[in-house]
Amino acid sequence: MEAENQTTASGFLLLGLSEDPELQPLFFGLFLSMYLVAVLGNLFIILAVSSDLHLHTPMYFFLSNLSFVDICFITTTVPKMLVNIQTESKDISYIGCLTQVYFFMIFAGLDIFLLSLMAYDRFVAICHPLHYTVIMNPRLCGLLVLMSWVIIFWVSLLHTLLIMRLNFCIGTEIPNFFCELAQIIRLACSDTLINNIFLYVATALLGVFPLSGILFSYSQIVSSLMRMSSTRSKYKAFSTCGSHLSIVSLYYGTGLGVCISSSVIHSSQRSCIASVMYTVVTPMLNPFIYSLRNKDVKGALGRLFCRAASCP
Repeated sequence: MEAENQTTASGFLLLGLSEDPELQPLFFGLFLSMYLVAVLGNLFIILAVSSDLHLHTPMYFFLSNLSFVDICFITTTVPKMLVNIQTESKDISYIGCLTQVYFFMIFAGLDIFLLSLMAYDRFVAICHPLHYTVIMNPRLCGLLVLMSWVIIFWVSLLHTLLIMRLNFCIGTEIPNFFCELAQIIRLACSDTLINNIFLYVATALLGVFPLSGILFSYSQIVSSLMRMSSTRSKYKAFSTCGSHLSIVSLYYGTGLGVCISSSVIHSSQRSCIASVMYTVVTPMLNPFIYSLRNKDVKGALGRLFCRAASCP
């Protein structure tokens, strides 16, 4: 390979969802709408939780953090796509691509950690209700979120540093609308053994272990619910888990779809569609799932809008 890492000057080409020029205005309007809905929806969740004293609990503390992360997550990919569509350009600089990979991994990893923490919170609340306030104290909740940031910060940094040692051919085309780690590694013109090993290890640690924690938490929750004699108590306890279960199913379902489409289905278009579900649709739907299925959040949003409407 004569071509060294010359992408510092030339960068990469993001092929996007389609090369048909007639579809670009449609994509621009669609993704701009979804981006605004996702940002505003998650922002309303943050404002509702912060302004309502009834929601100053561990569960909603984690939810507000999840909403903030989702805003950052979708902002990592969609604005660059919109700029490329508007300017009729496919270029992304080498540094810009690395930056996108870095922040994408940070916020994707934080989503996984926060969903695991929310599952643990529900486990403690239902299985150990008398000790809930002692166990899930504000200091522990803050520490758990801080640890999640520190862990994913170093994992993402190591991934980025390992990418910097790779060589890429000039004019490398990425069959997606953003720089995705696994695709970048596959497109490298040099040996990627170390990158692949670290990718598999990190995926196992940051994907399988949190999912195992979620499954364990809900197995204990179901076991605890089965021992309850009152049907009303069962429904009330499990209703608090409904929104979280919906988000976990949506997040891991679309994430699994991305993995399958990229490794089994050798179609760049299908892989892009799966990526859209994972990176755009999921952050957009999270606020709706919590506001529609959760009476506390719905009430807090109603009071927030009433206060905003009453202001001169």
